[in-house]
Amino acid sequence: MTLEVIYLTRHGFRSNWVVDPKTGTYSASIPSPTGIPSDPALAGYGVAQSHELAAHLKTLSPPIERIYSSPFYRCIQTITPTLDALSSSHSLKVRGENGIGEWYGLARFDHPSPAEPALLKTLFPHYDETYTPVIKPSVNGENIEELHNRTAYALHRIIEQSDREGVKAIVICTHAATLIAIGRVLTGRMPDDIAEEDFRPFTCGLSTFVREGKEVQAGVEEWKGPESRIPSVDWRGGKGVGGGWKLEGSGECGFLSGGEERGWRFSGDESFVAQPGQAPALDAGSGLGVVVEGNKGSGPSRL
Repeated sequence: MTLEVIYLTRHGFRSNWVVDPKTGTYSASIPSPTGIPSDPALAGYGVAQSHELAAHLKTLSPPIERIYSSPFYRCIQTITPTLDALSSSHSLKVRGENGIGEWYGLARFDHPSPAEPALLKTLFPHYDETYTPVIKPSVNGENIEELHNRTAYALHRIIEQSDREGVKAIVICTHAATLIAIGRVLTGRMPDDIAEEDFRPFTCGLSTFVREGKEVQAGVEEWKGPESRIPSVDWRGGKGVGGGWKLEGSGECGFLSGGEERGWRFSGDESFVAQPGQAPALDAGSGLGVVVEGNKGSGPSRL
C-alpha cells in the first residue's frame, strides 16, 4: 500500500510577534508557552478555527492515519483538536517535522528554532518525542530557493515513510510560505513569478493533493546536518516529489464560519531589511510577503 492523499493546512490565527531587523531581537506582547517570543500560541479566534477544522477533517475519506506538523507551538495547537477527534478510532501522535517548519528568510542574525521535543511533550501529551525530523532549516536563514529545496527534501522523506508504513492519507499542518512551497514541490510547478498566488494559505484552510504516480526518486542522499547542503530532489518541470500530485482543492474554507482569512503570498523579498522611515519592528507577514484577504464567510471574522 502506498500513500494516496495529502491533506495540507495552515495554523489558525495566532498571537502577534515582531522582530527588530537591525538587532535580530524577537519580542511578543503575550508570553509564549515555550518561552520563545517568535513561537506564539493561537489567539482565541484561532482556537475556534482549529475546532472547526477538526470537525471537517474527521469527515474526510480516505481517513487520516498520520499527523505531521511544524514543531512550532501554533501549528501543534491547531492540529491537536483533529488528533482528539480522530483518536477514538486511531492511536495517533503528532510528528514534529522541522522540514515543514517556518520560513524566516535571510538576515544577519540567527533565526529562531522551535522548542525541543521534551518540552513539547509536556505541553502536548500526544507529541511524538521519539520521532526524528528528516531535516532542520539553517539558523542562518534561507532564501526562497532554499526554502523550496528544504521542503522538497522533507516531503520526499515523509512520502517514503508513509509508503513504508502502509498509510493511505496524512495531514500536514504548517505555515503560509511553507504551505505554498509544499504545493509547488508536490505538483512540480515553480512559477516564473515567485509572487504568483498559486496556492492559498488561508488560516485553517484545507488543500487536498491526490497522488498521480507511485515512483519515489531513488538514491537521494541523506541530510547530514545543519552545516551540510540540502540533498537534491528532482521535482521541477511537472515531476513533483513521490511521483507527482494533483491539486483537488486549494485553501478551501467553506467549513470555517469566518471563511477565507489572512492569506499570504511571496513578495520576492527574502530578508528583514529596515528601510528608511520603516517601523523599528516587523511582523513576518508584512516583512517577507503580502497578506491576502479572502472572501469572508457569514460568521465572525478577525484580523
